[in-house]
Amino acid sequence: MRRLLSLLILAVIAAPACLPGGQSSAGSAATSSTSSPPPTATPSPTPSPAALTLSGLFHPTAPVSQDPAHVRTMIATGDVIPARLVNVAASQRRDFLFPFRPTADYVRNADLTFVNLESPLLPGCQPQSTGMVFCGDVRFVDGLKLIGTRVVNLANNHVYAGPDTERTKALLEQNGIKVATNIGAPVVVDVRGLKFAFVGCNAVTGGPPVDRKALQADIQLAKQIADVVIVQFHWGHEYVRQPETAPGVAPDDPIELGHLAIDAGADMVVGNHPHWVQGLEVYKDHLITYAHGNYVFDQVNCFPSIGSDYRTYCSDDTRTSVVGTYTFYDKRLVAASWKPTFIDTSLQTQWADPARSQQVLKTMEDASVDLARKQGEPTN
Repeated sequence: MRRLLSLLILAVIAAPACLPGGQSSAGSAATSSTSSPPPTATPSPTPSPAALTLSGLFHPTAPVSQDPAHVRTMIATGDVIPARLVNVAASQRRDFLFPFRPTADYVRNADLTFVNLESPLLPGCQPQSTGMVFCGDVRFVDGLKLIGTRVVNLANNHVYAGPDTERTKALLEQNGIKVATNIGAPVVVDVRGLKFAFVGCNAVTGGPPVDRKALQADIQLAKQIADVVIVQFHWGHEYVRQPETAPGVAPDDPIELGHLAIDAGADMVVGNHPHWVQGLEVYKDHLITYAHGNYVFDQVNCFPSIGSDYRTYCSDDTRTSVVGTYTFYDKRLVAASWKPTFIDTSLQTQWADPARSQQVLKTMEDASVDLARKQGEPTN
């Protein structure tokens, strides 16, 4: 990405204050020998940052200015689902930091970390190795704190599958973590004087489409009370590379919803749910990420009881995620980077090795370019 100019050279233009021929103005006692006042330096206007491009995002040419007065960073992860086999493993170890520990130092090294938590955390949650109704031990909240989580999105199909949302929300808030719920009041976080608002939206309902008017109203409200608006969607078809609908499960087109959010005033859109890393889109100079993959989950050690095609649910793709670092210069997103992860067979999230990282990022970039071509958008 082109380097963001942080300072401009001040241009100084000096000119004599006397009339031609060395004459003073009429009625004045001053002569041509009178000294002119010193010129005043006038700062040039700060130029607008370069437009976002796919090539600039994936292949930045220079670092972004790190002036802390202007720069804020946000990290967003893939799905965090400390349920089922993850809950079993952590309970056996009596270590609920275990899934997060290898990546924690990096993930918490941002101004704020934003996580999609796709499992309620409930007292008395019994570890279960099978099933599609999720819960996790309340002690996983310490894992979320370990990675620096400041905001959690609970607008997703598994937290909203039961009446446990409020208990999970209360637990998180008691531990200093703010919570975005499904098309609810925006959550605002102050980052050194710049206000970030977060709006959640669950589009994986198996029911009616998303209430677009309500979503637009929430985004517009967020725009009034904050400087930067981030919308996180839970959306789309699972186990595919491109964003698309899932009839009967997720009827809304992720591309259409993402565009609607930007048009309503969102500064960035974060997507999750497909359990694979998908591409991203630059739409009207704003970033839409469609899926970050699985950051913490058990789609490693699969089992036949979850379905006849259970091997679809466990592959290198379902073990993979990208941790996205999004850099804002004042109110504007100016850079992004992605660090791939890989869940090992013990269900602990590790950093991907260099060869795997390179392949994940290439796959992500290729998917982004393919999407841009389908949308008739620039690919460079």
